[in-house]
Amino acid sequence: MITVVGVRFKKAGKIYYFDPDTIDIKKDDKVIVETARGLEFGDVVIGPRQVTEESIVAPLKKVIRVATEADINKNKENKIKQEEALSICLEKVVKHGLPMKLIDVEYTFDNSKIIFYFVADGRIDFRELVKDLASIFRTRIELRQIGVRDESKVIGGLGPCGRSMCCSSFLGDFEPVSIKMAKEQNLSLNPTKISGVCGRLMCCLNYEQETYVHIRKRLPKPSSIVSTPDGIGEVVENNVLKETLKVKVKADKDAFEIRQYDLKDVKMKKGEFEHIELSEEEIKKELKKLGDVDDVKSISNLLKE
Repeated sequence: MITVVGVRFKKAGKIYYFDPDTIDIKKDDKVIVETARGLEFGDVVIGPRQVTEESIVAPLKKVIRVATEADINKNKENKIKQEEALSICLEKVVKHGLPMKLIDVEYTFDNSKIIFYFVADGRIDFRELVKDLASIFRTRIELRQIGVRDESKVIGGLGPCGRSMCCSSFLGDFEPVSIKMAKEQNLSLNPTKISGVCGRLMCCLNYEQETYVHIRKRLPKPSSIVSTPDGIGEVVENNVLKETLKVKVKADKDAFEIRQYDLKDVKMKKGEFEHIELSEEEIKKELKKLGDVDDVKSISNLLKE
């Protein structure tokens, strides 16, 4: 086990682990750490804790120091300079006529590099732009192209639910989201209904997916044969959230009826529906109640599986 602290450099940004070494660090402290980009100013969002070696990326870099008053002031100055750099870069983009949208600017803490984030439809030849910016700022310049999800995370805004977008308020990482999740949650597949501000599938589809998968494993699929308090029937539909089933059962001599049952009222075995164990005569008797020949054949086959 290794002792680490979790540091975040941006609001709702990814959390990175660092070695606290012998420094007394607490949650919510401001710290200076060494990264691949140089010295960075960050917030401790996870206090010292023990983690396994498999959960970290080696080699683990160390925390340089807890931020001093001078460090905090320098970080504030960098924020002001970032706004100025954004304005200058916007002017240069227009001057060079580049088809790109500038989103954000970031200074490293030691001012050794300035990173400009932008979105564009394709590849951009920004070599002349970099030369102009380097001559103005006299430091290393990096232009980094990001996707539409990252753009929404940086800009922020309100989601379709009326709340602040998850990505800009608390999500550190983007989790994979697929159309299969919308299907399994019985949502409308209309793109305008299941897409976020970024135009991609909403991240919140992922929140309940694990619950839906867990419950679906316990629910029988439509057309399954189950045993109910009213006899043997065929599952027509199931409701994942309510954990209920609609089952087609024999109501009287000549008619079927679709009735709703709670999952607990249907026979189950080790989480899956057991086959109804009936003698041949009992099966024939039950099948006669279920009506026409086609139904009898399909149900008979299912019962024998």
